[in-house]
Amino acid sequence: MPRPAFRRLPARYAGVVMPFILSVMMTFVVSAISTVKALGFTAEFLWTWPSSWAVSWLVAFPTLLLVLPLVRRLVAILVAPPG
Repeated sequence: MPRPAFRRLPARYAGVVMPFILSVMMTFVVSAISTVKALGFTAEFLWTWPSSWAVSWLVAFPTLLLVLPLVRRLVAILVAPPG
């Protein structure tokens, strides 16, 4: 089995890495949509979007860290376990 090209993080970091990646991707898309809706596809959009994304990510990442355990519990209540 080939080794990965980079060193992987230990499994104990999965609880932080997953919300980090999720928050980056979601805020990237949502901030782009809301900025386009407010400004249209203009030069101002290109200058405004990065700061809009940064602010939204600064809110989203810690929120995900706090809310994700509750979401996992709710999903466990609503969804039958496998098997």
